[in-house]
Amino acid sequence: MSAVDEAEQLLADLPAAPAVWCSGLRKRYRRRAAVDGVSFTVARGEVLGLLGPNGAGKTTVIKMLLGLVRPDAGDVLLLGRPGHDPRARARVGYLPELFRYQPWLTAAEVLTLHVRLAGTQVPPEERRACLAMVGLADRAGDRVGGFSKGMQQRLGLAVALVARPDLVILDEPTSALDPIGRADVRDLLLSLKERRVAVILNSHLIGEVERVCDRVVILDKGTVAASGTLEELLGQRELRMRLDGVTPEAEARLAATGRLSHTGDAYRVTLPPDHDEARVPDLITDLVGLGVRIHAVEPGRISLEERLLGILRGESS
Repeated sequence: MSAVDEAEQLLADLPAAPAVWCSGLRKRYRRRAAVDGVSFTVARGEVLGLLGPNGAGKTTVIKMLLGLVRPDAGDVLLLGRPGHDPRARARVGYLPELFRYQPWLTAAEVLTLHVRLAGTQVPPEERRACLAMVGLADRAGDRVGGFSKGMQQRLGLAVALVARPDLVILDEPTSALDPIGRADVRDLLLSLKERRVAVILNSHLIGEVERVCDRVVILDKGTVAASGTLEELLGQRELRMRLDGVTPEAEARLAATGRLSHTGDAYRVTLPPDHDEARVPDLITDLVGLGVRIHAVEPGRISLEERLLGILRGESS
């Protein structure tokens, strides 16, 4: 084997570069820091959820990844290449939050146009299959000007996927879709994951994020407030109870178990990470002994929405 062959073999054996690597991204608009020191990675075949309130910097981060906004500082690699390299961006599919297609074009013509813009070769039958994948197979010859907002959203997904990308960035992809459409998008994201396509999903529909994402990055005021797998972020468990006759002694016993909150007869105890669930029966026994009437006890996991709100409100984890 020649030295060149050995070098090529060595490169082939190396693990694939992350789909996205960004470090220290910063962007200011006049006196306001829109993004301040954002860093994260997205592995091949991983679905990353980008969460945060309006104005947190999510769309600005996406535009910096895509080269649509020039960062004031920081670095971006897409699919192992610098973010400004056209060869990297050619392998990226993007659905922006706000978009419009020429109303006089048909759905099939919109895909044909974007395939040409991407500089790729996608056979007509594959373009038709892409429209079928988003539920527009029977509307391929219809002009976009007659499409509902939900149908245009589906067409936008087809445009993002038609050039066989290795990375797909979706900014609010289900904002105009009905429940069936959202379920279709969820299935679509899972199929992309199976094909080792990486996805960044920016969505306010937290339930959808919780269903499909492997990891989450939470942005607040332009910085990363928290990040990790869903298991890491949602590792806390809680105890939800409906109680009557809670005396100060009983309330102190509840508070000794974990962080306590209540509204009326609904009590919630956030359990610490090292809590032994076998001690829950002991808590119930003690409460009964203190004269508390127990109507319901429901152990559960903290939802992503509750975790997000806790982080944004500055509550301890």
